[in-house]
Amino acid sequence: MRVKDKEQVTPEIDDLDDNYYTKTSCSLLSWGDFLCTQMENWSLKHSPLHVDVFSGSNRLESISEDSVTTERQTDLLTNFIPTLRSGEWSDIGGRPYMEDTHICIADLAKNFGCDLVSEEAISFYGEQVFDGHGGKDASHFVRDHLPRVIVEDVDFPLELEKAVTRSFMETDAAFAKSCSLESSLASGTTVLTAMIFGRSLLVANAGDSRAVLSWHGRAIEMSKDHRPCCMKERRRIEALGGFVDDGYLNGQLGVTRALGDWHIEGMKETGERIGPLSAEPELKMITLTKEDEFLIIGSDGIWDVFTSQNAIDFTRRRLQEHNDVKLCCKEIVEEAIKRGATDNLTVVVVCFHLEPPQPSVRQRGRVRRSISAEGLQSLKCLLEG
Repeated sequence: MRVKDKEQVTPEIDDLDDNYYTKTSCSLLSWGDFLCTQMENWSLKHSPLHVDVFSGSNRLESISEDSVTTERQTDLLTNFIPTLRSGEWSDIGGRPYMEDTHICIADLAKNFGCDLVSEEAISFYGEQVFDGHGGKDASHFVRDHLPRVIVEDVDFPLELEKAVTRSFMETDAAFAKSCSLESSLASGTTVLTAMIFGRSLLVANAGDSRAVLSWHGRAIEMSKDHRPCCMKERRRIEALGGFVDDGYLNGQLGVTRALGDWHIEGMKETGERIGPLSAEPELKMITLTKEDEFLIIGSDGIWDVFTSQNAIDFTRRRLQEHNDVKLCCKEIVEEAIKRGATDNLTVVVVCFHLEPPQPSVRQRGRVRRSISAEGLQSLKCLLEG
């Protein structure tokens, strides 16, 4: 999570993935046209279908089942059952304190003594990331309470999307009460969780952590970065009386959704007033296929120096070399540090097969561009807005 005056601009990365290059000669397209074309193509391939999960005075949109390619729709007909294995790694990076935290639970219901009608386990992979304004209390509170709140929700597990959304809001309210009792707990955290139930993968995100799925080597983003540069988020903020100053929400925060931050005046709901900083997650659910290889969940420090496709390519190569998920996570973090990452770094990788990813062949573009991963993400936010 970003706080004004505490972030540094990341260096440019020359060796970006081929997914962001075009075969059209640079003499035929301006840089702006090039980016617009790339983003339009990306939107056509991965445009989600939106539905409202909650109703109220300020309904936020949630993403439901993904609009998939013809190949992916064909894969849905197979009787694929994922075999899960996961790894994780964290590093303090260039910060004086470690404020990232994460959790992996193989069987969510069993972990909290809940008996389900279904014999299928619900696996929970969560990452709560707090960066730079008040400490680690919010991230630890969410890590320790959110999984139990989800399990104890009346709609769990039959209406998982509704249960997860409500649990984010209830956990945020519970943290507000704890802050009123102990002012030293005042802080905030972004939250991204991934839940796997049979063949279903549900990702819930509030903040700028990111989850990326590898579909036979192709990066499919399972979450959107909630930052003020996103025009959709900016319009929501301004409709609620907030503002964006120099890329920061109300001139203070670099994210537009988070849990906590009740101590910052004007950010959260007070009485009948709804604040611009929302704890309501954006959801995305898909049905896993045999072509789905693994899921990467990373804090924003990872994505400051990796594009989504670049991270998928790097992870595939490492898994093909040694097929050790935890070692792969360690190598991702080490590579991020080599590339100049200055933030806390946390990554979780969940594989859906026991075997390493199979080699895939992608055509290489003729035009190469040099732009930082962070800059590319900001441009994508603006063009999508």
